[in-house]
Amino acid sequence: MSECDDTGSAETARPDGGVAVEDAEARSWRPSPSGVLGRPLVTAVFALTFVFLVFPVVATFAASFAREWTGVLPSGFVTFTHWKQVLGLGGDALYSLRLGAVLRTLPENPLAAPGQSPLFRSMWLALGGVLVNLVVGVPIAYAVARYEFPGRDLLNAVAVLPLAPGIVLGIAFLRAYPQLSATDFGLIVGYSLLKAPFMVMAVQSSFESMPLRQLEESARSLGASWPRTFISVIVPNAKRGIVSGAIICWALAAAEFNFSYVVFSRGARPLALFLKANISNSSFLTTAAAVSVFFLLIAGVTAALQLLGNRGFATD
Repeated sequence: MSECDDTGSAETARPDGGVAVEDAEARSWRPSPSGVLGRPLVTAVFALTFVFLVFPVVATFAASFAREWTGVLPSGFVTFTHWKQVLGLGGDALYSLRLGAVLRTLPENPLAAPGQSPLFRSMWLALGGVLVNLVVGVPIAYAVARYEFPGRDLLNAVAVLPLAPGIVLGIAFLRAYPQLSATDFGLIVGYSLLKAPFMVMAVQSSFESMPLRQLEESARSLGASWPRTFISVIVPNAKRGIVSGAIICWALAAAEFNFSYVVFSRGARPLALFLKANISNSSFLTTAAAVSVFFLLIAGVTAALQLLGNRGFATD
């Protein structure tokens, strides 16, 4: 039988007639099995997940520089043959002529002029879709997070749900806008419609975590107009969500295959079609080089958007 004194200690009678004193504070700090195993278990799961996701990317990038892959691992490092083939830089002409002249003679070269290059064209088309999403998606996310109005739930549902799959939207564009669908503007509008939910959800989560009413009232009490309050106070405080939404929308738009496949008709192929052509008509190592080009492009634009967002939203 146990008894507790005023200090929180417990006295427990022992079989030999003695008394064992157990301090309540010591009992409260006794580590539990979940506390001992929880952190190592979470760390192990995170490490395994990271390795599982990153290893294919690293292996693919490394394989693009190998001469052959016949066994378990690629061999014959290092060669740039596959990269030259993907980038259109192969052949003796590269060494006998100026680089610029060679690039201008290769319409499918990703390093050619922006109007002719699949990489440059996809980059600008995707950025155009991101710009449309910023102009339209940020105000919608703000209105849904800030105000109560008739149809708010319906607007929220429409904004965060995909309008249609890419192939369905592409067919609809071809039927409704036959002259517009094959233009760059048609591709930009299609990309923005397909990726708008990701922008709205990312920005809306940032707005919902902010005291919007207090920020507005403070800025307005200092004499700021509503547009200035929104641009110089509300938007900078939501920069993390805006930058995250822009990165997600750009990456998904640049790799959009279904809509591009249905709508595209002429000019330099968008990046998704460029990758598909290199993947379906090439060896695995050349395919690895084509995919590595996409990895590097995504990483570079992501870093640029992150840097631009952090600098462009500075409020001091």
